[in-house]
Amino acid sequence: MTRKYQQKQRAQRTAETRNRIVQATVDLHGTLGPAQTTVSAIAEKAGVRRATVYEHFPDEKAIFEACTQHFHAAHPPPDYRTWATIPDPLERARLALTDTYDYHQATEHMMTLALRDASLKPVMWEVSATQNHIRYWQAATDTVLEPFRPQVLVTAALQHAMAFQTWQSLVRAQRLTNAQAVEVMTAMLRCISTRQFESGSSDAGGGR
Repeated sequence: MTRKYQQKQRAQRTAETRNRIVQATVDLHGTLGPAQTTVSAIAEKAGVRRATVYEHFPDEKAIFEACTQHFHAAHPPPDYRTWATIPDPLERARLALTDTYDYHQATEHMMTLALRDASLKPVMWEVSATQNHIRYWQAATDTVLEPFRPQVLVTAALQHAMAFQTWQSLVRAQRLTNAQAVEVMTAMLRCISTRQFESGSSDAGGGR
């Protein structure tokens, strides 16, 4: 009984140490940015030795994976399955953009730092791919596009509209509200889809 209790206590302390390291890394990524976050800084903030960090996370990819999982668990992206219940294409797009822009706003600070440092930390793109974040946004976009006719310009416009950088440009640079930004992008989609429907082309204006 005593041995089992000791093993349980040891496992609990190990889990607590790991969680402190992950939280320290997330906090540093959100203040300094990923590129400026060192193992020494993580160890100091978590209150452990550098060697302890490496015991839990042997390489940079391992700690990025843990931090990404932790951050997305705290900030889950929109559930795009709810969008599929809306048959009208533009109303579906409106809801998708509303949810997406709310998500961009909630994660803006971390996303800004991550995009700033991504070119310096290629492992970030690798982790994003392995944890299905790229596939998630592709599936989300496909869900919005499904009720539209196959249209190259609508696809390009929607992918542009859902991008974090587009939201940031509309809301931060142009000083629109999220609701106004949604209306601008929905109007753009309406114009493009109407034009292509009237022209009877799936690639209107797409010639080279």
